[in-house]
Amino acid sequence: MLSSRELANAVRALSMDAIQKAKSGHPGAPMGMADIAEVLWRHFLKHDPKRPQWCNRDRFVLSNGHGSMLLYSLLHLTGYDVSIDDIKNFRQLHSKTPGHPEYGYAPGVETTTGPLGQGITNAVGMALAEKVLAANFNRPDFPVVDHYTYVFVGDGCLMEGVSHEACSLAGTLKLGKLIAFWDDNGISIDGKTSGWFSEDTAARFAAYGWQVLKVDGHDAIAVAHAVEEAQADTEHPTLICCKTVIGYGAPKQGTSGVHGSPLGEEGIAAARKTLGWEYPPFEIPQEYYEEWNAVESGEKEYAIWSEMFEGYRSKYPELAAEYSRRMKGELPADWAEKSAAFVEQLQSNPAKLATRKASQNALDAYGALLPEFLGGSADLAPSNLTIHKNSKSITADDASGNYVHYGVREFGMSAIMNGVMLHGGFRPYGATFLMFMEYAKNAVRMAALMKLPVIFVYTHDSIGLGEDGPTHQPVEQTSSLRITPNMSVWRPCDQVESAIAWKAAVERKDGPTSLIFSRQGLAQMDRTPQQLADVYRGGYILRDCEGKPELILIATGSEVELAVSAAEVLAGEGRKVRVVSMPNTFEFDRQDEAYRSSVLPPDVTARVAVEAGITDFWYKYVGLNGKVVGIDRFGESAPAEVLFKEFGFTVENVVSAAKSVL
Repeated sequence: MLSSRELANAVRALSMDAIQKAKSGHPGAPMGMADIAEVLWRHFLKHDPKRPQWCNRDRFVLSNGHGSMLLYSLLHLTGYDVSIDDIKNFRQLHSKTPGHPEYGYAPGVETTTGPLGQGITNAVGMALAEKVLAANFNRPDFPVVDHYTYVFVGDGCLMEGVSHEACSLAGTLKLGKLIAFWDDNGISIDGKTSGWFSEDTAARFAAYGWQVLKVDGHDAIAVAHAVEEAQADTEHPTLICCKTVIGYGAPKQGTSGVHGSPLGEEGIAAARKTLGWEYPPFEIPQEYYEEWNAVESGEKEYAIWSEMFEGYRSKYPELAAEYSRRMKGELPADWAEKSAAFVEQLQSNPAKLATRKASQNALDAYGALLPEFLGGSADLAPSNLTIHKNSKSITADDASGNYVHYGVREFGMSAIMNGVMLHGGFRPYGATFLMFMEYAKNAVRMAALMKLPVIFVYTHDSIGLGEDGPTHQPVEQTSSLRITPNMSVWRPCDQVESAIAWKAAVERKDGPTSLIFSRQGLAQMDRTPQQLADVYRGGYILRDCEGKPELILIATGSEVELAVSAAEVLAGEGRKVRVVSMPNTFEFDRQDEAYRSSVLPPDVTARVAVEAGITDFWYKYVGLNGKVVGIDRFGESAPAEVLFKEFGFTVENVVSAAKSVL
């Protein structure tokens, strides 16, 4: 029987060898946290290496993702499909073992981490999802949703502001099955953290409403007792402060010199001697594999749960079917028919509405069809209009609802939604003003990087916000979202495009969607059935002329009505003008060339784009000789109608721009 320390040394050896072979990486965290990992993964973590997507597995997040070799070593040793060749291929092109853990590359990697603080925030989302699902689906004697979320965090994660946002909310919501292990080694890249990280972290988390425990991170028995104590407290999330030595066993242990650089051949030889590890690089004796292997125990855990779920299915067939559907990410059987009928109903009943209100109306309709909706807003629900008729607030003592009051935490909200999506069982959406997307941009980017179908709702989309002034008036944000890879961005012009935008966002499976809505009322456009179908293509001919157009006006959102009015003036002067509504450039660009050319004929070069945002983005559609009626400066504080006139969003100015390109 090998000791805990000997088994932990297998993790240390694999980590330092892989990093050395790659000539790149961070050995400090894997070597410092190996003892903690050995306790958690061998004695507490409920998982099945052969079924890495089993819905009732415990979730494990490595928030300090620079220590990725810790996770890859654990996956390899416990029996996941991560081979020794994969370990040798650390940080190489197209390997399963990239420099930071990346979702979708290796089984067992629950989320992409690297930007510090977002892993712990994703973990909060996972724990939230577990609590809400359990409240809705569990029944006496059938705890079909019953697992923990474990997360390793470093000093850097706790310094990042997003960890404050997320951990504060976790305490408020009493996410008692969230257990975090703080790698308290007092070292970051610049050296000893005491010079810039001197707060009482334990007191901070206690103030959030967490249970706080302190242990020697190299004492396996103490760590095990702490985990047991954490599991026993179901009312509070737990932070286990683990005092560790960074790079444990290496010559430069306890210093920043071991944080982010390979140990070197001499350093590794010295570490092997200190650790008593006598085996060549990448060689793990069979007895180590036997004690680490979790395949058999995982199969037993899965079998126990499966037997229970069959009993649950027998007694509660409708609940079991609904749970299975949601965990598979499938839409309800009646979704397509009923959502399409709602869109057609809107087209037949015109109304002038702010698209934020049109969004709420869509939520009223779709929320009744989608119990998997998990909505929320960053303290702006009365303005974002994200609470629908079927919304029920989630509280610490009643998690059976479907709406999260995130508070003023835009970044935290967005990264929590990513965690909820990764957990499964929900389609999360969360809202703020478009301007404050800037606070959340890194989490939005991570959703796009991981191709998560999260829905980001942004209202108050332009200088139309008016008197609140330039601090609240977005100018460059819509274009910033559009140029983010994998991000689908809708800026609808009326209630019909708004409903279609929501429908498309719900149906999308390969990435996130940003829905951008106005504060001001927008007139509804007339459409034929074909035009209605073409809205889904992202760009379509809204108004056309007889024969070939000599001018094309392209617009989005609140500026579509302006473009239509300008087209009417030009048509009255004998000009042949086409108006293209372009609510989603991402979807339009994905259409085949024939369709795109039918909307924007290459030989019609006289083009003007109209949007209350920066102009640069639009030259890809109007060409270098086209014109863009936009705004390349920050706004002002004044009534919306005054600002639109001041910055040239008038029929007269659009007509003038059109004539200049004819």
